[in-house]
Amino acid sequence: MGNTNLSAAEALEKLKEGNQRYLEAKTNPGDVSVQIRKKTCEEGQLPYAIVITCSDSRVIPESIFSAGIGELFVIRVAGNVMDKHQLGSVEYAAGHLKSALVVVLGHTHCGAVGAALTSEPSGYVKFITDEIRKAIGDEKDETRASCLNVERSVSIIKDSLDIQELEAQGGLKVCGAMYHIDSGKVEFLD
Repeated sequence: MGNTNLSAAEALEKLKEGNQRYLEAKTNPGDVSVQIRKKTCEEGQLPYAIVITCSDSRVIPESIFSAGIGELFVIRVAGNVMDKHQLGSVEYAAGHLKSALVVVLGHTHCGAVGAALTSEPSGYVKFITDEIRKAIGDEKDETRASCLNVERSVSIIKDSLDIQELEAQGGLKVCGAMYHIDSGKVEFLD
């Protein structure tokens, strides 16, 4: 594992290097061995980054960043929108697990963003599309709308009182990124 006390800058570099390996990989090179399962079971987890991303089955953070067991604390929800549950998860990982980097990872061809742009969903899906609409306003371009949605989630995290305290105490960094489904490349927005 070896991710104890990575700074936000070191964690960001590790994500970038992992994404570069992913671009040419045929399988996930992350450690999923019996030994790492045993070690993380006995010693706990020390994820070097927190990743909030969409539930889309094409978006697999552990693969995208060439990570194994115990390396990423992943929070998934359609449209990578933020509410109190996601904020609580970020607060936990930053405060108790000492992860110094939070990445909101949006993606191209996002169904939730597409639904917010083109339809009027009902039921529980409406809670997600309503949040996305707050982020995108009158934007009609799907990729730009996805970026705006990521930016709003980053702002919500940064505006959270508890997150601000964590940021002041330990140099927590919050940034946005876009995963390009066609190429596999992650573009960091900050």
